[in-house]
This record gives sequence, C-alpha cells and structure tokens, in this order.
Amino acid sequence: MRVDVPAVVERSAVTTNSTLATAAVTPVDVSESGAAPAAGAPAEPGLKVTLSAEGLMRSKTESKNSDIDESGLPDAVKQLLKMIRELKAQLAEKMAELQALMAQSDMDDETRQARAQALQTEVGSISGALTTATAELARVMRDQKLSTEQSAAVGSLLNG
Repeated sequence: MRVDVPAVVERSAVTTNSTLATAAVTPVDVSESGAAPAAGAPAEPGLKVTLSAEGLMRSKTESKNSDIDESGLPDAVKQLLKMIRELKAQLAEKMAELQALMAQSDMDDETRQARAQALQTEVGSISGALTTATAELARVMRDQKLSTEQSAAVGSLLNG
C-alpha cells in the first residue's frame, strides 16, 4: 500500500512558555509490511519532525508516564509511581556507569577505585530512596483503601 501526502504541511504550535514547535510533513511511503527501507537504499521522502530540546524533554517525560496519568488512580499514588519509575531509571543508569567503569582499562586502579566507590555510594542512596518511596506507596495504598483492581493496576504500573 502506498500512501502519498501530496503537499508539504507545516504546523506550528505555541507551548505554555511561548516557545514555538514546528513540524513539517512531507510525502510518506508506507509499504504493506511497514518495514523501513534497507540500509544503503535511496532515501525516499518521509516524515520529519523537529522539536526543541525542551520539547524533547517534555515529550519523553510526558509519554513515559502517560499510562500512570491515565490509570484513574488517586493523585498521591500516581506521584509515587512516577517517583519510583524515575528512581528505577536513575538506579539502572548508575549501575550501567559502574559496569562501564569496571570495564575501562585506560585508567589507573586508584582512580577507578575512587570513582567506583563514589558510584556505589550513589547507587546506595538511590536504592534507599527507592525503598522509602515503595514503603510510602504501600502506606498510601493502604490509607486510600484501593480496590483490588486499583491495587492490580499499581502492580502492573510498577513492573511496566
């Protein structure tokens, strides 16, 4: 199936802080399989969207938590779920940094050991914050007397 958009369409929107975001849409070819062209194949016209750095940050933040926002859970539970998700991401990032540091062979042992110790301290702090946030979530869920369905939704969002 081939879908062509005959003209270039440009849309502009003013965001809440008066920055301008523009998206240009050009003709798009969509195959039946939905597969992208092979590497080295000539580029065909496609969709091009340009966002500011702030727009990129907002879109990542808003889209990664949209499932929480749309869950219908109490606001206190939503905020804790977002916090836990962010702490998990930070923890994963620090663990990856630690693994990458240990794999480096171009720095002396003392420097690597000092940096590893600093990263381990950060990992410990983030782990402690994650434990505290999880305990607070359990307390809030108990205080809010969530239904079985709501509790299941919390569990799903925590693992998602």
